[in-house]
Amino acid sequence: MKPPAQRSFTVSQITGLIKDLLEQTLPNVTVEGEISNWRPASSGHCYFSLKDEEALLSAVMFRGRMATLSFQPADGLKVKATGNISVYPKRGNYQLICESLQASGEGEILAMLEKRKRQLAAQGLFDAERKKPLPLFPSRVAVVTSPTGAAIRDILRVLGRRNAGLNLVILPTLVQGEGAGEMIARRIRTANEFSMADVLIVTRGGGSLEDLLPFSAEEVVLAIAESRIPVISAVGHEVDFTLADFAADVRAPTPSAAAEMVSASRLELARTLEAARRGLCEAMRTRLERLRLVLAQFEPEALERHLRFLLQPALLRVDDARQQLADGLQALLRDRRHRLELLAGAVQASSPLGILARGYAVVVQERTGKALLSPAGVRQEEMLAIRLHRGALRAAVKEKQV
Repeated sequence: MKPPAQRSFTVSQITGLIKDLLEQTLPNVTVEGEISNWRPASSGHCYFSLKDEEALLSAVMFRGRMATLSFQPADGLKVKATGNISVYPKRGNYQLICESLQASGEGEILAMLEKRKRQLAAQGLFDAERKKPLPLFPSRVAVVTSPTGAAIRDILRVLGRRNAGLNLVILPTLVQGEGAGEMIARRIRTANEFSMADVLIVTRGGGSLEDLLPFSAEEVVLAIAESRIPVISAVGHEVDFTLADFAADVRAPTPSAAAEMVSASRLELARTLEAARRGLCEAMRTRLERLRLVLAQFEPEALERHLRFLLQPALLRVDDARQQLADGLQALLRDRRHRLELLAGAVQASSPLGILARGYAVVVQERTGKALLSPAGVRQEEMLAIRLHRGALRAAVKEKQV
């Protein structure tokens, strides 16, 4: 009896079977290992390997997922990578499509830090009311950091560039590892005990979450909260946060930024003062010009012009009224004079004196004082007064004719 014929597969079929088997069996796995050959590509994707003592696994993390990282991956860093196992048929190799990347042990550390943060916040150590303002122009700055680290070099470079003229005191300390937290707290208390500075910078360069742990130590947070000197926390890069940041009066994203905060460039100050001087002079010139324009209105010539301008209409109205009054009086006088002349003519016409002027006379009986209209009642030899146009006569009655 012949043995059954062995089934043959193409390379593509075998690779496809392996691909289906791996992707269906390991759809979402977490792999712990050490990063090796970390290679960022121009596309924004990052290619790397995960290795341990006995094996190597290729991995890739695409650009969209890179934005979610809270730390900077690097060769030699132990991480936990979560994603899907995929096979690349053209090369016949498999790799991990990484969806998330976490520093090994980071989850436990973060949980511990969150618990410690809540406990310290409950004591009021992070309250905004405790924050002290930074002095505008400090003369002495103390820096608690490693004397050989990148942080102090960045600070010295910025202060030298800005020519701030500060007195700098470096308080050397460990910034990671065992005993670092206790030493950092001791340096902060020493600076306060001897009033060594106007501003205190607590700083170090970037590192992993474990490297930054001393700056989240409880004794460091307490020392910062109790400090009479204003404290700037400048630990790691901008994305890094420690509990010292919450206790400090000000958080700087980098050591260089902390140096910028405490130093004022003399050139910038000179420019600022010059701009303020020019602005003040311009404002004063504008104000004085406005005052001159206002005061010019009160000069004698201007006042006289304004007075004439105000009085001219009134004077014109007074002249018009005076002319109207004079014309009215003249017309009234002419009317009264005419009427008086008429009345005088009438009086003259009816006056006895006028009649006398035409040759008539008035005879008055002296005994009775009455004017005689007839001789009745007149006696012989009775005296009569005769009024003429000019003068008068006395006559005795000699004869009556009735």
